[in-house]
Amino acid sequence: MYLWKVAALLFPALGVLAIYYSVSNIAITPPEPEVLADTTIQVQVAKQAEKAKPTLLYGIEIDSLKVVEATVQPNQFLSQILRKYNVSYGTIDRLAKRSRSVFDVRKIRKNRNYTLLCSEDSATTAQYFIYEPSNLEYVVFDLTDSVDIYKGQHKIDTLIKDFTGIIDYSIYQTLQDGGAMPELASTMAEIYAWQLDLFKVQKGDRFKLIYEEIQIRGEAVGVGRIKAAHFERSDEDYYAFYYDQQGKEEYFDEKGNSLRKDILKAPLRSSRISSRFSHSRQHPVLKVPRPHYGIDYAAPKGTPVRAVGDGVVTKANYSGGAGHFVKIRHNGTYTTGYMHLSKYGKDIRPGKRVQQGDIIGYVGSTGISTGPHLDYRIWKNGKLVDALSLEMPSSEPIRDEHRQEYTEYMEGMIDQLNQLSYPKRQFILASAKNNVQVVDLGEQNM
Repeated sequence: MYLWKVAALLFPALGVLAIYYSVSNIAITPPEPEVLADTTIQVQVAKQAEKAKPTLLYGIEIDSLKVVEATVQPNQFLSQILRKYNVSYGTIDRLAKRSRSVFDVRKIRKNRNYTLLCSEDSATTAQYFIYEPSNLEYVVFDLTDSVDIYKGQHKIDTLIKDFTGIIDYSIYQTLQDGGAMPELASTMAEIYAWQLDLFKVQKGDRFKLIYEEIQIRGEAVGVGRIKAAHFERSDEDYYAFYYDQQGKEEYFDEKGNSLRKDILKAPLRSSRISSRFSHSRQHPVLKVPRPHYGIDYAAPKGTPVRAVGDGVVTKANYSGGAGHFVKIRHNGTYTTGYMHLSKYGKDIRPGKRVQQGDIIGYVGSTGISTGPHLDYRIWKNGKLVDALSLEMPSSEPIRDEHRQEYTEYMEGMIDQLNQLSYPKRQFILASAKNNVQVVDLGEQNM
């Protein structure tokens, strides 16, 4: 009887527990998040953030300003520009005085760009005037209450570009016709100075370049390094690869040889410098100040004078105050001269090709001279320069410890050059009946 009472009391409790465990074991799937609504919110936030981001020009917010761009006209002064945009003479005067330590407004030149940032109201009053003295630099004149002046620079971008060309007249013309910067011609001439005279090219010569183009605001303003070049003349190939060998930047060929050649520091084996390069020197004979654009080496009469590098004799004659004079053109960059010679070396005449170390004359005192000496001169790109301060590049080849790295780099650059195709060329053929036929030879990459 007692057991039945206990069972009666426990049965309802057990039933409740059973129901509880049954319910708790039911898998309840939570509702899926509203992805579309969440994405919409994110897009709206992103748009708001983008809208909130100010538009900058020369580092100045221009969303609430009117932008006026122009160039300085001939005989136009700062006051003439600013007065059109409601800038008072008093402000202009303060601007001119305060700007002297930063930029003298009297140096504003015609055809240079300037920008005015003006209020958008009917008065269109200038708030800022920005002048660009160069493609890189700009000067900001703050015309607000502070009247401040400061300089800035545009961001410089370096892009890797390539070019292929077939020469008809000159490298310069080929580059210009192909839309590349013509100054690449002088860069190439410097690189190949000891291998080729690129100012005397032949029709049909062709070349490929991989190079750096310097851009400011998307506009090409200059060229950097030529990374790799391939020049073809007849059946000869001339490669050039830029390579940094332990901090020494140089150009090498496909065999790792330097494209530069040593040039002798002095044309005499033993001598004493009696006079240096000078823009104003007391002339020893005329006794008046005169430029002296050479190096005088005092030496006994008859001392052999050597060619400092390979080249072609362009002059070998008596030349007034210079006396017996020899001039040698080494390449498209360097030319050397040897003055006051007593006589010339064997077979030295215009057109004669000489090698480094060849005797081209002997020390003398011909012309205007006080005694036996050699006046040695050197021209770089047609301009006389100080031979003693001229840093001539080394002709050292790729070192053994860099050989593998250079070879891998060079082969990679050759692959890139080989992938470039030469431009299409058209040749006009005329028949006996004067019917003209244009033959398109297509891309040339042979």
